[in-house]
Amino acid sequence: LYIVCLTPSNSDHCLWTTRRDGEVKLRLEQQGIGSETPKTVHELFQEAVKKYGDYFALASKKGDKWIKQTYKQYYEECRKAAKSFIKLGLERFHGVGILGFNSAEWFIADIGAILAGGFAVGIYTTNSPEACQYVAENCGANILVVENHKQLEKILEVQHKLPLLKAIIQYNGELKEKRPNLYTWSEFMSLGSDDPDSQLDKIIESQKPNQCCTLIYTSGTTGQPKGVMLSHDNVKATKQQELVISYLPLSHIAAQMIDIWLPITFGAQVFFAQPDALKGSLIDTLREVRPTAFMGVPRVWEKIQEKMKSVGAKSSALRRKVAAWAKEVGLQTNLKRMNGASELPVNFRLARQLVYKKVRKGLGLDRCTKCYTGAAPITRETLEFFLSLDIPVYELYGMSESCGPHTISLPDAFRITSCGKEITGCRTMIYKPDSDGSGEICFSGRHIFMGYLNMEDKTKEAIHEEGWLHSGDLGKHDRNGFLYITGRIKELIITAGGENIPPVPIEDAVKEAVPIISNAMVVGDKAKFLAMLLTLKCTVNEETGEPQDDLTPEAIAYCLKLGSKATKVSDIVGGKDKAVEAAIQKGIALVNEKAISNAQKVQKWVLLEKDFSIAGGELGPTMKLKRPVVAKMYKEQIDQLYTDVATTSANPLSK
Repeated sequence: LYIVCLTPSNSDHCLWTTRRDGEVKLRLEQQGIGSETPKTVHELFQEAVKKYGDYFALASKKGDKWIKQTYKQYYEECRKAAKSFIKLGLERFHGVGILGFNSAEWFIADIGAILAGGFAVGIYTTNSPEACQYVAENCGANILVVENHKQLEKILEVQHKLPLLKAIIQYNGELKEKRPNLYTWSEFMSLGSDDPDSQLDKIIESQKPNQCCTLIYTSGTTGQPKGVMLSHDNVKATKQQELVISYLPLSHIAAQMIDIWLPITFGAQVFFAQPDALKGSLIDTLREVRPTAFMGVPRVWEKIQEKMKSVGAKSSALRRKVAAWAKEVGLQTNLKRMNGASELPVNFRLARQLVYKKVRKGLGLDRCTKCYTGAAPITRETLEFFLSLDIPVYELYGMSESCGPHTISLPDAFRITSCGKEITGCRTMIYKPDSDGSGEICFSGRHIFMGYLNMEDKTKEAIHEEGWLHSGDLGKHDRNGFLYITGRIKELIITAGGENIPPVPIEDAVKEAVPIISNAMVVGDKAKFLAMLLTLKCTVNEETGEPQDDLTPEAIAYCLKLGSKATKVSDIVGGKDKAVEAAIQKGIALVNEKAISNAQKVQKWVLLEKDFSIAGGELGPTMKLKRPVVAKMYKEQIDQLYTDVATTSANPLSK
């Protein structure tokens, strides 16, 4: 029997709490994975040390060398950090905020904070000083750990507004100036070295699996970020050693589960990428490490796809012909295998030798048996592109509130564009399905979060009367039990005529029909028709991450096919290039032909002067579109769409 409390409680009979020291009822099952004995993070780590103590756990690159630590060394470093946190005055159930790129120090600070009785709290490196202040205040941060002087400056700017803050630690580089309670990493790690272990052990012994150990802050695309409280039991992830690369933001649940908790559970070795991984160096790390498992958000896979297309366009006619043949063979064979066929035709085996193996080696994925994507929607075109090269990309689906993945695609359970089936021990309910079987996806299982810290109303909204977690996503199951996401409730566009329209399928279709388009966003809430904001594929400043005016090689090649000489975004926007404008209109018209109703047709569109980016604020840390932010930023252009005449190939609106 589950009891859903109507008010916050410290009772372990309730499924949720919003109190920092709260305890919840664990959702134990009668059998299977859900019936396993609950453990704390310390107990989980101790098991890892017993099983994998001499295995390498972490690998950090210093110059040209990889510096590695075993699981025994990793555990001892976490204990040292915990003792130092206690020495600095970390209070029980208070936060240690960590602000920086992925590193061994990040991991050690994270687990050290938990062992010391605090909360591990990742903070996005893209956060403003004010956003950092909000997270630090909300979690009651006693200590903040920053990567470098750039991140330190953000904290120093708001330090006077953080009365609970006792110390700041910088884990990379020398301090530019000495300040009270500001420490280098080596200074910090030595603080508790002379103290006995008894105080730390007493705190560890007092910890329970149903208490909070980690806070994951939602990206706040529709309001202030919410602190998702995850218990020790939540993060306990439910062989041969895997090699993984850590590069995605560790303040996001997907990265924490794949980089921190799964490796501890299964003894994986984690290699840290360079801080400029998402600006281009990731491919070098992939080739060097040759991981056995790799997770990429959709934009990472799209960037690899764009680069491969750009390189392919410059190859000889014969190479292009062989590649096209191999991709067609690969796609058709893998689609048949996906539906149960086991035979590998001769032409597929030949293509594997001629093309697929070389592509995998060139990408550093020749040892990789598990390529994953998640955290945002991915297009069918991108999935089919990699499938045609015999690189199936498996979709994961979940959220911070479900402690990461709830469903997963696997080699023997895979459907393209589906996010797979429930992980063992997880349950799914489609809430209030329509005639097509589509409704809100709800989760249940031991992975469901404790509640939002200090947010009772939001917690009540999220957790159903019977304990189900409302995801806010719309989806349905096919007859074989595969889950498909059909939209997001808060993203639904409700037209003036009352029709509910999910924007993502339309946006994906336009990007597929018009290869020069980088980002597309449908607008039209409470309006008489749909319109669309479009951006072009352009190069990115590797230092700042900001989009530049130059088109990508792929975009330039597309323009040349149209007879256009455009090489810059500014050559096209404002109606300067009729050939490109006409091609965009033609692509949108093709998408409109397949619309299931007139209300779902895009009537007007505008080309924006720059692409969306994290630096510009239009995209979140995992490259997810921040729709309310974009709508506010481009309000003038959107208003113009609903006052001017309709867009046509003869009269494109692009200014």
